[in-house]
Amino acid sequence: MNPNKLKEIQSRYHGFLETPFLWHGRGVFDLIHFSNEKSKTGVFTLTIDKNPRLGKLVERFVSFELGQCPHIDILAENIQIQQEKITLGELDCILLQKNIPIHLEVVYKFYLFVPTTESDSPLHNWIGPNKKDSLIQKLTKLKEKQFPLLYQKETLKYLKKLPIDITSIKQQVYFKAQLFIPLKQRKQHAAITPLNQNCIVGFYCKKEELSMFKSDKFFIPKKHDWLVIPHQHVTWTNFKIFESTLQTFLNEQNSPLCWVKKSNGEIIKLFVVWW
Repeated sequence: MNPNKLKEIQSRYHGFLETPFLWHGRGVFDLIHFSNEKSKTGVFTLTIDKNPRLGKLVERFVSFELGQCPHIDILAENIQIQQEKITLGELDCILLQKNIPIHLEVVYKFYLFVPTTESDSPLHNWIGPNKKDSLIQKLTKLKEKQFPLLYQKETLKYLKKLPIDITSIKQQVYFKAQLFIPLKQRKQHAAITPLNQNCIVGFYCKKEELSMFKSDKFFIPKKHDWLVIPHQHVTWTNFKIFESTLQTFLNEQNSPLCWVKKSNGEIIKLFVVWW
């Protein structure tokens, strides 16, 4: 792998490691969050030959991170459960943590807080940048589809091949997220309990709200670099060039993540939404 590619992967892995967990313990939808000491290995040493989609890249990062822990033994990953050639679903990971078997589902998401009066629960207010998914949909899928898959008879046939007591498997999630609040609420304190406040990393707005940044510099990272912690060493553009590039995304109903570098050197992360 060439040096530039290695540096690129390392930046993404570092950003992944620094992303907070969306919650801790049993706090959301009665789902138990995986608990483990923070990785002491900040250098990603595996080779990634192809260009996997972002979700699969994160799974590789999680696998590598957990593989560095002496008390964790990964037994199986990406287990396809099939019934007469029909795929019922997939188990992300089966591992032993201090000899306790765990079925672990891995999630890394980007959500925007959209205020609404339709629900009393703030969990319903978090949606994906293109409104194609939501936090509540993902939590529901975990609880009602992905976790019950463990107890399908087709799954049990597979689990019997592993060196574990299948009656004692615990189910947990490894859920990291970057959360974004409305730009117009940037000076307000966002109460997002029971979610982790530290997951709020930026803002979102419509194109019409960008006038306040006309004198600043801009950069639009590719999607895999949404993981990366913003830094100075990119090719910045002025507002006019940025606005033209931005419109191409919006015309395709695609909400890009942007970095905005202010005159004082501060860099903020900002989704510009098409909707």
